[in-house]
Amino acid sequence: MNTVAILKVNPTRIALLGLKKELKVAKKGHKLLKDKRDGLVKKFMTVIYEAKSTRESVEERLGAAFDSYSRASAMTAAATLDSAFLAPSAKIDLGVSVKSVMSVKIPEFTVEKSGSAFSYGLYETTGDLDNAIVKFDDVIVDILRLAELEKTAENLAEEIEKTRRRVSALENVRIPNLEDTIKFITMQLDERNRDAVVSTMRVKAMILAKEENS
Repeated sequence: MNTVAILKVNPTRIALLGLKKELKVAKKGHKLLKDKRDGLVKKFMTVIYEAKSTRESVEERLGAAFDSYSRASAMTAAATLDSAFLAPSAKIDLGVSVKSVMSVKIPEFTVEKSGSAFSYGLYETTGDLDNAIVKFDDVIVDILRLAELEKTAENLAEEIEKTRRRVSALENVRIPNLEDTIKFITMQLDERNRDAVVSTMRVKAMILAKEENS
């Protein structure tokens, strides 16, 4: 629902010109913000789709890794399990940067893996434990990608809401207020012009009447 109010300005021609310029700027800003909002929504939907797909893949692969680990834990000594996960020789170098997309700060991760996920001799363990470690190692990059996507979606959603509020404020408050104020001042100036014309005609009529009577 529109919240319309006449702005508190002097009903003068200068004020009218200023309001018309402001209205033009407001309408242009409104269009730009709508375009930005639409672009953000499009980007958001793309990110959400990729995040959903990545999450499903991560959950499926983690499930398979845990299944392998569960089978291995039933057949492997606790000390062997502990050493397999507590002292891996693999390393992950994670770089975090920020880029801007339509004025939205979006995280960007770069991942470099080195070394081996195995900290033990393969002859010491079952195939299920080896499979579990391989699967956990393989899914790490996608887990980080999922975190990146979800944070991106969160930041985009916040910016979409901010932009939506700004669009709504222009659309439902500022632009209608400017338009109604312009109409009001125009009516006031037109009424003054009519009054001035009537007054001028009366003065002329009085002058003519005096001339005729003299």
